[in-house]
Amino acid sequence: MRSISSAQRDNILSLLSSGHSTRDIQKKTGVGRTTVSRITKEYQPDKENLPAGRPRKLSASDRRSVLTMIRTGKAANAVQAAKHLNSVIDSTVSVQTIRNVLKEDGLKAYVKKKKPLLTTRHKKARLQFAQKYSEWTVEDWKRVIWSDETKINRFGSDGLQYVWKKPGEPLSEREITSTVKFGGGNIMVWGCMGWEGVGVLTEIQGKMNAEQYTDILGLGLEESMEKLGLEKAEAIFQQDNDPKHTSKRATNWFEENDIQLLDWPAQSPDLNPIEHLWQLLKTKILAYEKPPKGIWDIWNRAEEQWNLITPEECQKLIESVPRRLQAVIKAKGGHTKY
Repeated sequence: MRSISSAQRDNILSLLSSGHSTRDIQKKTGVGRTTVSRITKEYQPDKENLPAGRPRKLSASDRRSVLTMIRTGKAANAVQAAKHLNSVIDSTVSVQTIRNVLKEDGLKAYVKKKKPLLTTRHKKARLQFAQKYSEWTVEDWKRVIWSDETKINRFGSDGLQYVWKKPGEPLSEREITSTVKFGGGNIMVWGCMGWEGVGVLTEIQGKMNAEQYTDILGLGLEESMEKLGLEKAEAIFQQDNDPKHTSKRATNWFEENDIQLLDWPAQSPDLNPIEHLWQLLKTKILAYEKPPKGIWDIWNRAEEQWNLITPEECQKLIESVPRRLQAVIKAKGGHTKY
């Protein structure tokens, strides 16, 4: 500890007797705050340190109650927490006061993730799939053609929800808005990707059924395989468990065309890297200065930006598949961050 001169000590004692605070003395003397505090305790042991500023509106018990409501999901956000607290205490607490409590505890507002509803059966199948393919390397996954459909809105997303959590905190159920996949302006598109880049993007006309799906496969998949440099004998096709994908018509088409399928678990978009490719595509479409003029313009922009996606962008996503599998194993088949 750095020593101070007797003159500095006398100056500090003089300022203390005049009622100056530790911070004021530190500024006036240039002596460290720790040293000033030590001298204060030494010469004024009975001095009471009062907290600066206004007294807190919430008691320690009320603050614990707020944090418990948020962590357990009893209150989904600061508005709900304030409403509940105001119903049980005498004073009125603002929503901003609740937000301040959450921030002081290290919580931040994150977008509430939409995740498929997972039953025990789903979790078991996801875990079995992850364990089965846990030894596959990136070289193995290079053989896979990843496919999916998505909706592209004229004016962006369908809205965001937020949830409070600490940075680095594992994904929990209160962060998730459950969705069931199967059932203004927007278009529906089908696409696929592989190690060498994106395949053919195809617009879906109306509500896609098994007949339209096999038509898309007959044109889009075969052309995509040629574009990606994959032979039927080595390629593995990934699709989810949408009824039209697993229909008798589609199953017969795959058998007739000698297409090997990946045994995909239901409710597992987090395992499919193309989901993040859709996000990339939609971000690029939203980057236009003006919104699309109509449905036709959405398609033109989607097709243009899709064809600008690089193989490197696809490869980065495919390289994440082993990590996705490990995340599922760690979550025992449950939700992951992907």
